[in-house]
Amino acid sequence: MTQFSLTDDQIAVRDMALAFAADNLAPHALEWDEKKHFPVDVMREAAALGMAAIYTRDDVGGSGMTRLDAALIFEALATGCPAVSAYLSIHNMAAWMIDRYGSDEQRQRYIPRLATMELIASYCLTEPGSGSDAAALKTKAVRDGDHYIVNGVKQFISGAGTSDIYVTMVRTGEEGASGISTLVIEKDMPGVSFGAQEKKMGWNAQPTAAVIFEDVRVPVANRLSDEGQGFKIAMSGLDGGRINIGACSLGGAQSALDKALAYTGDRKAFGRRIADFQALQFKLADMATELECARTFLWRAASALDAKALDATKLCAMAKRMATDVGFQVANDALQLHGGYGYLADYGVEKIVRDLRVHQILEGTNEIMRLIVARDLVGRGNR
Repeated sequence: MTQFSLTDDQIAVRDMALAFAADNLAPHALEWDEKKHFPVDVMREAAALGMAAIYTRDDVGGSGMTRLDAALIFEALATGCPAVSAYLSIHNMAAWMIDRYGSDEQRQRYIPRLATMELIASYCLTEPGSGSDAAALKTKAVRDGDHYIVNGVKQFISGAGTSDIYVTMVRTGEEGASGISTLVIEKDMPGVSFGAQEKKMGWNAQPTAAVIFEDVRVPVANRLSDEGQGFKIAMSGLDGGRINIGACSLGGAQSALDKALAYTGDRKAFGRRIADFQALQFKLADMATELECARTFLWRAASALDAKALDATKLCAMAKRMATDVGFQVANDALQLHGGYGYLADYGVEKIVRDLRVHQILEGTNEIMRLIVARDLVGRGNR
């Protein structure tokens, strides 16, 4: 990528994802939201186009693309349904963690089936008592010969109950980050169960529940990397996850802006199109400008992650905070521009607002994003 433009291949990838969203997601998004339907069959169609293992290596069936490619894809898919796009981003993150930190045997065992979504993956870090303070997690894995005995509860897990594998952070050692390891836990292992489906403000097109581990025997062969590396693995996964969820916010917001442009162009008040009123033109201009600024910076952060830049973690945190805040605000402004009609489900804008609100919380709250950035800035004085 040159500094401010996409390559022909990147444009083709984005256009493919936009077409898929328009044909396969957008026409059903309101129904899926209302019925709380998880469209696994449609996601498998996306997987057939290479969108389930985007930045995993191609020797085991991944697409071998870049983080910037992934950001383009998730933004495009989110124009059709942010909730479905966001779930695909989580699946991709879990697949990448196995690809990046797993043994060759683990990669061969899981990635080909994750790439087709024959297997669906979830990411398990958050617990009832540890959200932002992820290093305080309590789920325990005690070594017993060639197995770990796992006990604990993970909270707010997307895909819980439907997903086949759960990339799970567990405590194998002392308190704090250094005592955490990562296990790939399979749904059908005895002792794995799930809580009731959560009733949520948005993201209704994907299930969310607690994952419960009661004396689950997990082979040591299912551990990613060495003991004690789990916190590092979890955080490196989140760098990319933050780019992905920021991209989903941009796609949802772009859809809301497009709806607002269409509505204000048709709606008349006081004998004129409301798009002809200067105050509303200024609002539309600000929405488009903020969205473009966030998009450009997100591309910058994705490129830094691809380049393994030293400041990639900070830039990913910045981009996540900016893109999710801007995305929600643009969607909320689009609802306001619709007036009373924006509050009705039929127009689809209120769904986007509900879906995008959680993006400011998950993959690390935006307050935690500020903390990551601030620690980097303040820490410079000690280097």
